[in-house]
Amino acid sequence: MTAATTKTRVQANVNTQAEISRGAIISLASAGAVVGIWAFASLATAMVMTGGPIALTKAWFGAVMGI
Repeated sequence: MTAATTKTRVQANVNTQAEISRGAIISLASAGAVVGIWAFASLATAMVMTGGPIALTKAWFGAVMGI
C-alpha cells in the first residue's frame, strides 16, 4: 500500500513540474511575441513618419552622430 501511494505521488509531482514548465515557456514566448510586435510597429511607424527606409537610416545616423 505504501509503495503504491509513493509511486502515485511521484507521478503527480512529475506531471505538476511539466505543467509549470509548459506554463513558463508559454509565458516567455508570449512576452517575446508582444515585444517583437511592438518593435515591428515602432519601426513601421518610424519609416512612415520619416518618409521611407532610406530617410529613416539618414535620420538615425544623424541622431547617433549628433548632426
